[in-house]
Amino acid sequence: MLVVGCGDVGTRAARRLLPRVRVLALVRSAADAARLRALGVTPLAGDLDAPASLQRLAGLAPRVLHLAPPPGAAPQDARTRALLQALARRGAPQALVYGSTTGVYGDCAGALVRETRPIHPQTIRAQARAAAEGWVRGFGRAVGARVSILRIPGIYAPDRAGGARERLLKGTPVLAAADDVYTGHIHADDLARTCVRALWCGRPQRVVNVGDDSRLKMGEYYDLAADLYGLPRPPRVTRAAAREALSPMLLSFMGESRRIDNTRLKRELRLRLRYPGPDTGLLS
Repeated sequence: MLVVGCGDVGTRAARRLLPRVRVLALVRSAADAARLRALGVTPLAGDLDAPASLQRLAGLAPRVLHLAPPPGAAPQDARTRALLQALARRGAPQALVYGSTTGVYGDCAGALVRETRPIHPQTIRAQARAAAEGWVRGFGRAVGARVSILRIPGIYAPDRAGGARERLLKGTPVLAAADDVYTGHIHADDLARTCVRALWCGRPQRVVNVGDDSRLKMGEYYDLAADLYGLPRPPRVTRAAAREALSPMLLSFMGESRRIDNTRLKRELRLRLRYPGPDTGLLS
């Protein structure tokens, strides 16, 4: 298996397969190479922003897990395009799993979202992911690869950098109940398990929502985390006050509301969630 974007989730997926499966990973830094080598992963030097460095990836692995994020400033994803061009040169993979985002649905006003819902990406991040989804699908059809697109909500785990505990300690506010939005979640370990199952069991050219069973609003999620960690609950502010206090990135997450249907995840990939909701996952 080749992992492109072997950060937290990619590393968790690799650990599930080692040593039964030889795992290769694209890396940009010597530090990442040393970290992965210590786990038993074979690092391959390359940079998605330098397409010429990707030529050696062609024909290396029959299964590819692509979790690398798009560049942040454009509604396209040149990184995914460069990767697919490299993979298509020789011996295209049998299966490719692409980690997308539920953000491609846009604001759904709290509706329950299934994979058949038309996408309507409203942020640059989501537009880039939507473009990449199209390229990945086209790649699968062109080379006969079995492509799985995983639409992923907020990823969490107690040991994950930038998580709920860190935000609570900073005292970052959340929206008042009247303005609050529904937001999806998935534990990083359950996401890693999903990636592995999709690599071997995913249906061809299939989209799967990867969310847990919870139906929490953002403020409820952070209130729950605060209670579990024994920390003060975050302050609540109006949407108008949030515009003055929070970064554009945080505000973008507060501008969209949707509940994620995970029926396909359970029926097709037959994933039994270890952490059905943050009430069990925030401490594990």
